[in-house]
Amino acid sequence: MTPPMKPWIISISLAYLLGSIPFGYLLVLVFRNEDIRKTGSGNIGATNVARSGARGLGILTLVLDALKGFIAVTIALHIAATYDVGNIYDIGVAAAVAAILGHCFPVWLGFRGGKGVATALGVFLALVSVSTILVLLGVFLVIVFLTRYVSLASILAAAVFPFVAFPHAPVRTPVVLTGYILIPLILILKHHQNIRRLLSGTEHRFGSPKVAA
Repeated sequence: MTPPMKPWIISISLAYLLGSIPFGYLLVLVFRNEDIRKTGSGNIGATNVARSGARGLGILTLVLDALKGFIAVTIALHIAATYDVGNIYDIGVAAAVAAILGHCFPVWLGFRGGKGVATALGVFLALVSVSTILVLLGVFLVIVFLTRYVSLASILAAAVFPFVAFPHAPVRTPVVLTGYILIPLILILKHHQNIRRLLSGTEHRFGSPKVAA
């Protein structure tokens, strides 16, 4: 292993493991003695936790899933700085992708995890400008207001991310561009069931008492 690769391997590995912590699954298991994977959509993310009737746990899941993404990127940037790596931001972006992959495909749950939206929010808070986050949040809120589809809002906010974020990135390297494309791609692909339900008109609307199947 050459020294330049060491911070990359450490940062990406730690980011994936942090991202893999299944907070939604653990919180519901500890406080309700239930397996959230057997409820509603079977997803371990904040939305399904809240729809299961545990709104407080859903909010806590959202916060913790975002926090682990933020911490993963922050640690990666610190490691890169400690090793005096020139492309610090590249490592941060790589760690962001790893953290989201960890949430979506956690090793602890047989690689069956959440959809990565909250974790993506956390890595965005660590990587991009406040103005970029506000634009993404604006897109999300407008779509939810107009359609009451949280899934559609998440998909569209993810889709516009690279167009909004890349022009304002501190460095515009191939690694950054690749990461900025991979992040929304992962999020959109993880919403494939939602996309099918949107097309068929059976997707759950925000505020509806029905639990998504």
